[in-house]
Amino acid sequence: MSEPLLVAQELEREYRMGPEAVRVLRGVSLTVNAGESVAIIGASGVGKSTLLHLLGTLDRPTGGRVWWDGADVSGWSDAALAKLRRTEVSFIFQFYNLLGEMTALENAMLPALIQRVRQPEARERAAAALHEVGLGDRQAHRPGELSGGEQQRVAIARALVGRPRVILADEPTGNLDPKTSEVIWDLFLRLQAEHHLAFVIATHNHELARKADRGYRLVDGRAVPWP
Repeated sequence: MSEPLLVAQELEREYRMGPEAVRVLRGVSLTVNAGESVAIIGASGVGKSTLLHLLGTLDRPTGGRVWWDGADVSGWSDAALAKLRRTEVSFIFQFYNLLGEMTALENAMLPALIQRVRQPEARERAAAALHEVGLGDRQAHRPGELSGGEQQRVAIARALVGRPRVILADEPTGNLDPKTSEVIWDLFLRLQAEHHLAFVIATHNHELARKADRGYRLVDGRAVPWP
């Protein structure tokens, strides 16, 4: 069996609040294999976002290690971690994080431009990704002209454009109605299969989480296999 693509080993994260230390994660261990979907279950405030930030190297743990494709990245420089994020991982957020003055196409192009892909190729990648998520006819629309579900589809297209191996999604349906949420999860699973992508999806929705290949529940700052 091949080595896991992403490993969290006894991750801890605490924050200072004046003289007090607040421990959010107390030794989280989990694995993510290439091409699989993993749900992170838990109510608001249990540390799901914190965990995704550590897995995606947006933040550094207080203790423990993160391994990407067999490499311990804990001691890597900020520049090396930034390169990892540009090439290996994409993020999808609850509030979409789209730039309001840009069209759907321009928003989706951004990861490729950051990778210094030439503009014509970046535009081609973005157009193809928007078509893949069902927004081929909405490329010229700005976020304010799109529904919540459509804005999340733009965010998904943007995540695809960077051609990552892992997509980390933080409550990606938290702002959407139940029917649209179901559609977005089914889109994740289709993209997972078609692109051999790994998805790590933080959610409080147990029904949707059951669609993932595996799951973990955050309990008292630790990850417990679920269900």
